[in-house]
Amino acid sequence: MSRRKKTKSKTKRVTFKLHSSARKKQRTYRPSVTGALKIFGIICVLAAAGASLYFAQKYIKTARPPGRGPLELAEVPEWVSSELKTKIYNAAGGLPMRIPAEGKNGAAAGKILRLDEEAAQKAAENLASVAWLDDVKVQTTHERLLIKAKWRKPVAIVKSGSRSFYVDAELVVLDFVPLYNLPIVKIEGLSETRTPPTGEVWQSDDLAAAVTILTKLDQMDKSVTPDKPLLYDINSIDVSNFAGRKNKQLPHIILYSKDNTEIIWGAEFGKWQQYLEAMDEEKLAKLYAYYKEYGSLSGGVKFINLSSQQDNISQPIDKY
Repeated sequence: MSRRKKTKSKTKRVTFKLHSSARKKQRTYRPSVTGALKIFGIICVLAAAGASLYFAQKYIKTARPPGRGPLELAEVPEWVSSELKTKIYNAAGGLPMRIPAEGKNGAAAGKILRLDEEAAQKAAENLASVAWLDDVKVQTTHERLLIKAKWRKPVAIVKSGSRSFYVDAELVVLDFVPLYNLPIVKIEGLSETRTPPTGEVWQSDDLAAAVTILTKLDQMDKSVTPDKPLLYDINSIDVSNFAGRKNKQLPHIILYSKDNTEIIWGAEFGKWQQYLEAMDEEKLAKLYAYYKEYGSLSGGVKFINLSSQQDNISQPIDKY
């Protein structure tokens, strides 16, 4: 009996020692796994940081430096010439080296400017003194300074001595720049008045009367003869006898075609009743009926009388 008890006790002691040894082994193994995980995490962080730095350096080397670019004119009318575009760019401060082909909105490949609000404000201030543009806005984009404005379209040209200048529909004086895609009519016989500087309105009754008629013809061209505008056949408009100031018995306003045919308009627009003339709308209708029938105002006639209430336009055969 005593031996069994001793053996049992020994077995218990052995078993206890085994459990105690297992616990010790577990306590020494867990810290090694945690450390490995920490080391792995540090390696991942360093690798990610290195990759980010690599791609950032690569982008900086290859990307275009931001903040600089050229000027560009937006929504440029077709009649605007290269010379006029150059004038606008020079005034804004761009000094372009070339003017692009028509239809590309006039982007300038020239002097590179800062693309910030200060540069945009400076360009807008410079363009404020250019008579050809109204309501100027300069917008900064990521690639360029974009110029947006309302363009003043000339309707007539006036010559005074050696000086030539344009006027638009609002009688604003515009400095002379060669234009090639507009029917510019010469106004003659203006009263002797001081010509205002460019950009200002020319307050003159005879000038206003001539411009009103030319504006009405331009409107008729757009609606009646858009493919072949009648204004291209008009050379000049004479207002020397405006309101009958020279001779009340003679026509007040006369237009001349390219071959010098007289087109007798008569009184200024809106005054036809005072002089018992044909209505202004009737004058326009007769003129365009003749133009559409013969395809030109240079049909060899002596004159085209629009002011008479009777339809007595001279026919080509009347010349002989």
